[in-house]
Amino acid sequence: MEHLRWIRHRWQQVSAADSRQDWTSPANLLPSKSDLDPQDHTGHRLSGKRRTVVARHGPHQAEYHNISKGYQGNGIRTTKYTLLSFIPMNLFQQFHRAANLYFLFLVLLNWVPVVEAFQKEITMIPLAVVLTVIAFKDAMEDYRRYRYDQKINNSITHVHSRRQRGYVERRWADVCVGDVVRLCCNEIIPADMVLLHSSDPNGICYIETANLDGETNLKQRQVVQDLPQQGSEFTPENFSSRIECENPNNDLRRFRGYMEHPNKVRVGLHSENLLLRSCTVRNTETVTGIVVYAGHETKAMQNNSGPRYKRSKLERRLNVDVLWSVVLLLLMCLTAAVGHGVWLSRLKDPVFMIPDDTDPALAGFYMFWTMIIVLQVLIPVSLYVSIEIVKLGQIYFIQNDLDLYNARLDSGVQCRALNITEDLGQIQYLFSDKTGTLTENRMLFRRCTVAGTEYPHHENARAMEQYEEQCHGPLDNTLTLRSRSSRKSLSCNRSSVSLNTLAAVSDIHSPHDTLRRHAAGAFSSTMECAVVPDVQLQRKLSALSTPLCPPLKHDTAELSHILDFFLALAVCNTVVVSSPSQPRHMVQMPVARTPLRSLEEMKALLQKLSLPRFSLSPSQNTDSPPGLTRRLAPPHTPTSTTPSPIPTHTPSPSSTPMPIHRGAWGKDEELADEDSVEEEDDDEEEELLYEAESPDEAALVQAARAYGFTLLGRSPEQLLVVLPGTGPLSVPLLHLLPFDSTRKRMSVVVRHPLTGQVVVYTKGADNVIMELTTLGVCSREIMERTQQHLDDYAREGLRTLCVAKRVLDEAEYEPWLKRHAFAETSIENREELLLDSAQRLENNLTLLGATGIVDRLQEEVPETIEALQRAGIKVWVLTGDKQETAINIACACKLLRPTDRLLTANCDSKEACEARLCELQRDISTITERGLSDSSMGVSEGDAVISGFTLVIDGRTLDFALHEDLQKNFLDLTSGCRSVICCRSTPLQKSQVVRLIGDSLGVMTLAIGDGANDVSMIQVADVGVGISGQEGMQAVMSSDFAISRFKHLRKLLLVHGHWCYTRLANMILYFFYKNVMYVNLLFWFQFFCGFSGSTMTNSWVLIFFNLLFTSVPPLLYGVMDKDVSASTLLSLPQLYKAGQNCEAYLPSTFWLTILDAFYQSLICFFIPYCAYAGSDVGLLSFGSPINGSALLIILLHQVIESRTLTWLHAVVLLASAGFYYAFVLVFSVTCVTCNSPTNLYGVETKLMSEPLYYCVCVLTTVLALLPRVLCRALLNSICPSDLVKAQKLDRSLLEQYWATIHQWKENKLDRQKLKSKHVPQTLSVNADVPHSVDCSQEPISVLS
Repeated sequence: MEHLRWIRHRWQQVSAADSRQDWTSPANLLPSKSDLDPQDHTGHRLSGKRRTVVARHGPHQAEYHNISKGYQGNGIRTTKYTLLSFIPMNLFQQFHRAANLYFLFLVLLNWVPVVEAFQKEITMIPLAVVLTVIAFKDAMEDYRRYRYDQKINNSITHVHSRRQRGYVERRWADVCVGDVVRLCCNEIIPADMVLLHSSDPNGICYIETANLDGETNLKQRQVVQDLPQQGSEFTPENFSSRIECENPNNDLRRFRGYMEHPNKVRVGLHSENLLLRSCTVRNTETVTGIVVYAGHETKAMQNNSGPRYKRSKLERRLNVDVLWSVVLLLLMCLTAAVGHGVWLSRLKDPVFMIPDDTDPALAGFYMFWTMIIVLQVLIPVSLYVSIEIVKLGQIYFIQNDLDLYNARLDSGVQCRALNITEDLGQIQYLFSDKTGTLTENRMLFRRCTVAGTEYPHHENARAMEQYEEQCHGPLDNTLTLRSRSSRKSLSCNRSSVSLNTLAAVSDIHSPHDTLRRHAAGAFSSTMECAVVPDVQLQRKLSALSTPLCPPLKHDTAELSHILDFFLALAVCNTVVVSSPSQPRHMVQMPVARTPLRSLEEMKALLQKLSLPRFSLSPSQNTDSPPGLTRRLAPPHTPTSTTPSPIPTHTPSPSSTPMPIHRGAWGKDEELADEDSVEEEDDDEEEELLYEAESPDEAALVQAARAYGFTLLGRSPEQLLVVLPGTGPLSVPLLHLLPFDSTRKRMSVVVRHPLTGQVVVYTKGADNVIMELTTLGVCSREIMERTQQHLDDYAREGLRTLCVAKRVLDEAEYEPWLKRHAFAETSIENREELLLDSAQRLENNLTLLGATGIVDRLQEEVPETIEALQRAGIKVWVLTGDKQETAINIACACKLLRPTDRLLTANCDSKEACEARLCELQRDISTITERGLSDSSMGVSEGDAVISGFTLVIDGRTLDFALHEDLQKNFLDLTSGCRSVICCRSTPLQKSQVVRLIGDSLGVMTLAIGDGANDVSMIQVADVGVGISGQEGMQAVMSSDFAISRFKHLRKLLLVHGHWCYTRLANMILYFFYKNVMYVNLLFWFQFFCGFSGSTMTNSWVLIFFNLLFTSVPPLLYGVMDKDVSASTLLSLPQLYKAGQNCEAYLPSTFWLTILDAFYQSLICFFIPYCAYAGSDVGLLSFGSPINGSALLIILLHQVIESRTLTWLHAVVLLASAGFYYAFVLVFSVTCVTCNSPTNLYGVETKLMSEPLYYCVCVLTTVLALLPRVLCRALLNSICPSDLVKAQKLDRSLLEQYWATIHQWKENKLDRQKLKSKHVPQTLSVNADVPHSVDCSQEPISVLS
């Protein structure tokens, strides 16, 4: 009795010390959720369009036939055409192009007798060739889609048949809405189905959504709550419930509706009840569901938008120049029309003309349209087709670049947008996410603070340093990691493991052997597992479970906080637990225990359950630590609880077992009597594999596990958790309030396993949690100390997270539960109702503590950012992290340099934001003027002068700055900054910033990210890049280009971007040049034929000249030309500025090219004219040397412009010239009447037998190309551009190459020093993270 009185006395002390932990209410007052009838809220009726679904073969046959008439079948068709519709539909789509319509107009115009210029069939050839090539390409693409559709539609699934009273095989295409479908393990889901039954006793199943969103971690789905039929067998004939849900949409993460049972009780439906088409059933023997969306109405097909098409900047410029070409064509035709009318009016009864009564003005009008046909080649009809072919070739070389290949992930670059490759070479602003983009997004629990006490985990830090040293050792370069495709899925009877979970490997292997056998998966990496407990924190927890421990000397309130803190880490998550031999641990209800009321009683129970003979059942995990756990935390003795500070072995990866600690809490008295080797082998046979949706969750669960709070399994209704030294305890899971970007937190509502109280555990962003906590005398001090620790963590670059709780009594919980149940059953405004319900619960919280998680920078991130900035690209980082964390990471990745001036903007109102922006603008102007006035005081580091401004702005201030009346101030401020860091920013703010910069400044923007929260800004940017990282493939699926590491962006932009832009720009200019040059030959001839529309060449050569004879060399030019080598482009990022400034394709460049074409056409026409003047050569004989000279000039012009000449170039050029001469010679000896009314027979053979022909061709070619060669040589000698200098470097001797680059950098630096400005520095930022620059070497000034 004395002992019981003492226990009550101690419990009163605990309650007084922690007044908000009111664990005194009875645990059996809460009605179950099935007892709540949402129909009590009769005032709220569902409105708007929605879908009603009943079983196809159920009792509601008549209703089914009425409502299912408008629902689509499950067959899919992604093809554009059918056999009958291909020709008309393809022609209809092709004639949406203005160029094709233009040439169709010319074809029809040539059929008008009064304006006919050529034979009717000949004018159709160019258009027919272009349409045929594109139609063939479209047909092949559509045929591939057709074969894929057939394969999918003919897949087999099992559908319930009322006639046969069982499940029968049926094609996917024959599945209908309302069908009941049964699926087995590893089968693909044929349609969107509501889960009605699972072979799992808890009514759950697991699916893998890799085919849908790329995420390979398992997702848990559960049977609809309170479904009447929950047993070993499901009888579809007896299913009489009705489903009301929203109409089909493309939101993969939302499903709203309810199921109405025969007793009129409604149960809410949400995304966890929906099995999506294309997903795969895993780790569940059988599942049964009813189809609610089929075919093109499924969410998978709603999101199937096909390849992304954007208009590039170069294409927009091209369209403008095409219009200028049209203007030029109209001027030439107008000149010819006027000339023809004037010429006719001056003739007086010429003997060589047939008398005609046509008025000269009308004849001039007719001649205008005739000249349109004659000079049609001026508009490059084949240019658009050539551009598509060239871009496909460029994409091929990008995707096959081995430098952009990631061997660990077995992935390279994905080019998802086929028509904006050249935009990669013109980027001016880069917007980057931080987590997972600049960092690894593979988290390690580093340190924590609980109840205001900080636990630094120094041993854990040293273990991490040792891990880093081993990972970056010489052997690391030889590791070959197994790809996911090599892993085999076990059969369901053997509890198959998901695709992203690897087989078990014993940790007796060397660390490098272990790393070879494991690939990262499901956010359970080696770093996340390797948590060495803090000595002080472990000693406090040991006081609760060690039998020989003296009476409690610690503050009971602090111990209560510690217990709740780690229990929250273990249960406040969505982690799926599995093992190689068992897919998920069945949550078994333990023997019911009386709720406790005292911390001493908890201690007594822990001691009672921590007997050495206690062990888990075979169906659960063993509780002896494996070799790894013993190395990280050696077995304790009754007199020592200090772990080994540094692990003696590299931790093994994600599947490494860390089972329940039995000896870690001083319970190893009997272990010495057993064979240690045999027990270690037995221990390692069973493992716990944690598969989390985010790396933070995996890291926190592993941290809780290191202290004995082990999550063994979960079901929709409860969790199985081991507390320090105990066996499995059931934790009833009442509600899960998932994380969202609005609340920035997640919560679980559980019934405490020891006290029976309803407790809300919440974790989330520190600024959000701090605002929701209540203040008290004790808690205020804890909050202040915790905030100080959070600031310290952020300055170290750690990701911070706060943990809090709230204890509810039954009087508070029951009304909230009714509101929440009503929100769950709503269809309209469901998200708003659920958000309001969560916010009502997540307030008046008690702060438990905070965590600090380290997220390492990816390799070569600092070098990549430095290179991009030297290339003239402004880099912005948009992150949701704390300001201090963002600054630290920015310093580590060299975004923030030691000599930068740091500007901060943290405002609480719009007025304050406006004043702050103006103040910072004035400060920049003042410092800039002072620096310019004293330019000799420039600060330099390395090879570049470093002096600039970096703006750091928080989310609230950014929201104010994005208002329309403050946008100009914000843009003026950021334009003066070298880089900008937006912290605490939401996905919406990210997209708003990208859109504002792109639209207001008219610059090319690139956004890069790895998660679903980056999708909006990726889609808004001119170029969107997704990283296939740890957060699934949403960003990749929404991007234009996909890479696996941030470092690949360096070569993708600086090399491939530069090449693609330069090649395509030069190819387009070359097309304009050769067309204008050749067309002008016909125009000059009109001055000598009375502007009659006659030509000096046969119509076949005229049509084929641009279509066949000179079409292939530009394609090779656009795909393979390299003006500067890749190594030089990477060494000298400044060369990228040529693309930013559009130097390869300026308006002036276009007009100079046109003028050069005019000059060459004059030479090409008048040299042969003068040579054959006074002779008796015929019309076609005069045109033959002109055509030959024009061909040589055009081909050699490309040789002059090309920077890369290989044997392939030589073959193509010689083949083009050979093809022309072979054609004209064969035509000359075989054609007599094919060019009526002229006769081609023998013309070419006679001319080519005369020396004058070759003299004219050579002289014409030399004089035509000489000015271009001389001007280029003179310009490159007197004032060469950076690209020309780089080309000279490429041609220099190899041993002088790097020395020359270094000298060039020194010269650049000397010139920049003359313009540099001095920036005073007063404050430093410490970046104490790996791969970071030592920012403490130079101070950083902060304007605050």
